[in-house]
Amino acid sequence: MNAPALSAVIGQPVSRVDGPAKVTGTARYAAEFVPDGLAYASVVSATIPRGRIRALDTSAAEGMPGVLAVVSHRNAPKLPYLERDQRPPVDPKSGDQLRMFQDDKVLFNGQPVAVVIADSQQEADAAARCIGIAYDETEPTTTFDPGRGRPPSEETAKGGRPGAAGRGDGAAGLAEAATTVDVTYVQAREHHNAIEPHATIAQWDGDSLTLYDKSQWVQNVVVEIAHVFGIEAGKIRVISPFVGGAFGSALRTWPHVTIAAIAAKMTGRPVRVELSRRQLYHSVGFRPHTLQRVRLGAAPDGRLTAILQDAAAQVATYEEYAETTLQPAETTYSCPNVATAYRLVEMDTNSPCPMRGPGIVTGLYALEAAMDELAVALNVDPVALRLKNHADINEKTGLPWSSKALKACYETAAERFGWADRIAAPRSMRIGTDLVGYGMATAIYHADRAPAEAEVILFANGTAVVRTAASDMGPGTYTSITQIAADELGLPVEAIRFELGDSTLPMAPVHGGSITLVSVGSAVAEACAAVRQKLEALTGEGSIAERLRANGLDRLAASAKASPGEETKRYASSAFGAVFVEVRVDEGLGTLRVKRMTGAYDVGRVINPKIARSQCIGGMMGGLGMALMEAAEWDPRFGKVMNANLAEYLVPVCADTPALDVTFVPSEDTVLNPLGAKGLAEIAICGVAPAIANAVFHATGRRQRHIPIRPEDLIGT
Repeated sequence: MNAPALSAVIGQPVSRVDGPAKVTGTARYAAEFVPDGLAYASVVSATIPRGRIRALDTSAAEGMPGVLAVVSHRNAPKLPYLERDQRPPVDPKSGDQLRMFQDDKVLFNGQPVAVVIADSQQEADAAARCIGIAYDETEPTTTFDPGRGRPPSEETAKGGRPGAAGRGDGAAGLAEAATTVDVTYVQAREHHNAIEPHATIAQWDGDSLTLYDKSQWVQNVVVEIAHVFGIEAGKIRVISPFVGGAFGSALRTWPHVTIAAIAAKMTGRPVRVELSRRQLYHSVGFRPHTLQRVRLGAAPDGRLTAILQDAAAQVATYEEYAETTLQPAETTYSCPNVATAYRLVEMDTNSPCPMRGPGIVTGLYALEAAMDELAVALNVDPVALRLKNHADINEKTGLPWSSKALKACYETAAERFGWADRIAAPRSMRIGTDLVGYGMATAIYHADRAPAEAEVILFANGTAVVRTAASDMGPGTYTSITQIAADELGLPVEAIRFELGDSTLPMAPVHGGSITLVSVGSAVAEACAAVRQKLEALTGEGSIAERLRANGLDRLAASAKASPGEETKRYASSAFGAVFVEVRVDEGLGTLRVKRMTGAYDVGRVINPKIARSQCIGGMMGGLGMALMEAAEWDPRFGKVMNANLAEYLVPVCADTPALDVTFVPSEDTVLNPLGAKGLAEIAICGVAPAIANAVFHATGRRQRHIPIRPEDLIGT
C-alpha cells in the first residue's frame, strides 16, 4: 500500500459529515432515546434562597393519575458520595458538591428538593405542581459585595487560580509611570442558553447503569456517578452521540444526572429527566458576575511599566469554582511589573461553571478596555500601543512561544477592516444621525493538549471505522477527525465512519478548553499510522481489499495513545487574534448596532476552513451578546434570576448579526502537536466584548465600564 497523499483532505472546506443526520432528524440527542418502559420525571425546586424544609406534603401528588413515585430527602436512598483522590479538572477543587435528597437543607433558590416520576411528562409535571412545601428560612447572602471577597483556597490556588500572582514590583512600576489609568469594570452574570436543554435518561440492569446524557465528557460522568453511588466504574456506561450546544455547561455532571439514576432505581424503570428552560438558570452553572480593577502604567514612549489587575467573582457557598480571569494580565503584553489579586464573593446561589473562554474572556474584557483608555491618555493609536508592548515570549513563565503570529493578525485584520480610515478623535465620525465608532482588541487563549486514545479498524471493502470517547457539541469534531483519518489512511471522507460519545470507547479528554482536535486528532493520526503499518507488512500487492483477502483477513485494527511531551516544559502555547469592530449609535435614541466585525486569528494549521469560520462567527456573536445583551437580572430579595427565559434574557438573533469577516493568518504549530493545529473555539469569543466597548467610546466619547451596554446607557450621547 502506498503512503497516503499528504493533505489531500486536511485544509479543505468539507461539509459536515453529520449534517444529513441533523437536518433529517435522525441524529439522536440525550432526551430522544426511548428504552422500553420509559418513565418521565419532573424536578421540584426550592423557592427560598436559604433555610430548611420544615414540611413536605406529597399526598396529593402521589394519588394523581400515572404517578409512580415521589422522591425527596424523606425516602431517597442514602448515597455514599465517596471521596475522590483527585477531582476532574472541570470540578471545583474545594468545597462539597450538591448532594441530592440527602438532607433537608436548602442552599439556594432553585435547588432540587423533590422529583415526581410518572408514566408521562404531563402527568409528572401536573403532580409536581401539587406538592406542598413549608420552609424555615434563614437570613441569606444574596448581594454581591466585593468587600466580602476572600482569596481562593489552597486547593484552588494549586489548581492554577491563585489569590495573588505576578512578577517584578507592580506598585513601583506604577509609581514610575509617566501616564497611568485606574479604572473599574463590571461584567454581568451570563447563562449558556444552548438550544438543547440538559437531559438524562437512566436505566438500571441489575447493578449496571446506562445513562443517556447531554455531556461534553462521557467518561467523566462515569467517574462522577461511580463516586456518588459507590459502584464500580465498569458497571456504568454513558452514551452521548450528539450534543445540541453546551458552551461549557455540560462539562460537569450536574445533580439532575444523579436524580435520574435515583428515580430509575426506585421505580425499576428507565427514567428521563429533562430540565426546563427556567430550570437551566439554577440547575446548571453560569459565567459569574465579576468586578475588576485595572491599573496600567506606561513610559512616555508607550511601553508598559506596570499592569495591576484585581478581580472579584461570585461563587456558591457550598463549593468553590474559580477561573483563570487574571491570566491575560500576565501573558498578553510585555511588562516587567505585573501584580494580580483574585477574590471570591460567596453568595447563596448555585455554582458557576465554565462558559466559552472561561476566565480568559472575562479578564481580557477589562484588560483590553483599559489598554484602550491608556491609548487615549497617551494619544497613540490602539494598535500601535499593542505592537509597542508585544510579548515576544511568555513573560509569566519565561518560555518562548511554540508559535506566534499575533503581529500578522493585527496587520491583516486592520487592513481588511480599513482601520487606517479611522479618525482618532471620539465623536468625529458620523453617517446621517448615527455616530460611528471603530474599536479593536487583542484575543489570546492558551493552547493545550491532553492524552487521548483512538482505535482504527480498516475493512476489506476499503472503509474504516475510527473510535474514541470524544464529544461533539457542534464545533465539527465528527468532520475534522474524519478528515484527519481520511488523510492518514489515503481514503475518501465517505469511506470513514467516526464513532464517539460512548464511555466504553477509547479514552478521550474533556471536550472543552479548545483541546479536542489537537488531542484526539493526534491519537487518531497515530492509530491510522499503526494500522497502515500493519497493512504494509502483509504479503501481496494491490488494493486494501486484495491484500486483506490474500492474507485471509477481513479487517485490520490498531490502537494508539498520544500525549503531550517534554515540549510543554520548553515552550508556551497560545492561540492569538485581533478583533476590529464598527458600531453605529443613534445620538438621540441611544440605539446601538454593531455594523461589522473583522477577526484575524493565529490558530495553527486549519483542518477545515469552513467549520473553522463557523466556529469564529459563533464566537463573535457570543461576544456581541456579552457586550450588548446578556445579563441575568438578579433579585437579592429572592436570591433568584428573574429573567430565566428566552423572552427576557436577551441573546443575539439573526437581526442582530453584523457583517462578519473571518480570516486565518498563515501558521503551523508542530511543536504543540504533530498536526500543527491549535485550539480554536475559545479564541473566537475572546476580545470581542472589549472591541465593541472601545468602539462605543470612540463613537460617543463616553466610556461605558460595564457590560452589557444597553441603549439606556447611551441616551443623550
